[in-house]
Amino acid sequence: MKKKLTAEFIGTLMLLATVVGSGIMGETLANGNDAITLWGNTAATGAILFVLITVFGPYSGAHFNPAVTLVFLAKGDIGRKQAAAYLVVQILGAVAGVFLAHLMFDTSIVQSSTHARTGTGQWVSEGVATFGLLLTILGCLKHKPAAIPAAVGLYITAGYWFTASTSFANPAVTIARSFTDTFSGIAPADVLGFIALQLVGAFLAFALFQFMGDPEEE
Repeated sequence: MKKKLTAEFIGTLMLLATVVGSGIMGETLANGNDAITLWGNTAATGAILFVLITVFGPYSGAHFNPAVTLVFLAKGDIGRKQAAAYLVVQILGAVAGVFLAHLMFDTSIVQSSTHARTGTGQWVSEGVATFGLLLTILGCLKHKPAAIPAAVGLYITAGYWFTASTSFANPAVTIARSFTDTFSGIAPADVLGFIALQLVGAFLAFALFQFMGDPEEE
């Protein structure tokens, strides 16, 4: 369990350090061009997901995401104590990753975001983003587990651009990004709306796979 929790903590920390750090770097270099900033943020996030899932998957399953952990709990793949421990270290790791990004870029370590992300379009986007992420994970797990690192990285890369919310798709990420007043931030008041729809999307994906069953069955 110590190895599993270490993997979840470090993996989520590195994920958020990448999300926030690449956003800061993009803003610094893009001269106000948000499209270029978003593309840099996208590419770095998709790439690090492939690396982190490949490295830490054999230890913890590389959830890095409370929505994933809760669905795996519902599937019976992990127990309640393990799930609760995963949730705690994912959130702590995510917040630590944000602070690390701030430290690397010589900015205030603890911040509060003023970046409003609210409204129907944003909420629906988070439901869709998380639904698709869990479809990707559950589908690959059933049919081609070795493809999960690439598939998740590619899905999130696409999600940055086809969703209005830029595809947070992760409650720990959402909480942590409320602690940065940079490109990737989300205002604290908007966090609960994102998380609620993320969980709805995740469990809709789980329900779909429960209904679909084995592709060989009629």
